[in-house]
Amino acid sequence: MAKRIDVSDLNVYYGDFKAVEDVTMTVEPRSVTAFIGSSGCGKSTFLRTLNRMHEVTPGARVQGKVMLDNLDVYDHSVDPVSVRREIGMVFQRANPFPTMSIYDNVIAGAKLNNQRMSKSRSDEIVERSLRDANLWEEVKDRLNKPGAGLSGGQQQRLCIARATAVEPAVLLMDEPCSALDPISTLAIEDLIAKLKENYTIVIVTHNMQQAARVSDRTAFFNLAGTGQPGRLIEMGDTNKIFTKPDKKETENYITGRFG
Repeated sequence: MAKRIDVSDLNVYYGDFKAVEDVTMTVEPRSVTAFIGSSGCGKSTFLRTLNRMHEVTPGARVQGKVMLDNLDVYDHSVDPVSVRREIGMVFQRANPFPTMSIYDNVIAGAKLNNQRMSKSRSDEIVERSLRDANLWEEVKDRLNKPGAGLSGGQQQRLCIARATAVEPAVLLMDEPCSALDPISTLAIEDLIAKLKENYTIVIVTHNMQQAARVSDRTAFFNLAGTGQPGRLIEMGDTNKIFTKPDKKETENYITGRFG
């Protein structure tokens, strides 16, 4: 069940360093939101705050609010693991568990949540997740082979299958195609278009053509200078951001004057 994210007045720190400053935005359910901006402007850092992944870095903390529908993600009573179950993440480089089979890779997270799952239920989840990831037909005859033996693009789709197996509400994707060839990239982009029917999707990308192709809304991040925090400059419908942005900074980035 896709959910909406509302972020208000969010600041992100690593120790004393403020990495991201004063971000307020809404991410709509069943849509794709793209984060664009030059390297080091805080878009991946901000993405990781949405499911509290940044907390794995010592000294990282946030001020402000992240709401997932009616759940305050940063409330002291909320377990970060339960947040990450609701808000899944796909990383820049495919990271299947190297010693596990394709089957075990997909079911790993779901098994952690439900230790007593029947074999038939497990089979059902694996097939559904691999179908969702457009991977079933390619791997159905070798489910017991190592996940690490797949091609780069297949491994990334395997990681997407692993993320959807636990039925999250939101999928975060941090540059999921940056290590892939054009054909694998297209496969992932087609997949994103399909997945948004059931999920809220947020993607960080350095590829502006990709943002224009896959997203409904685009958020442009930038920073005033070296050592300054990243900020959200502008957010809106993707078509408007790419053709008629409100801010000169956005226009300069989109047209390649910097970045």
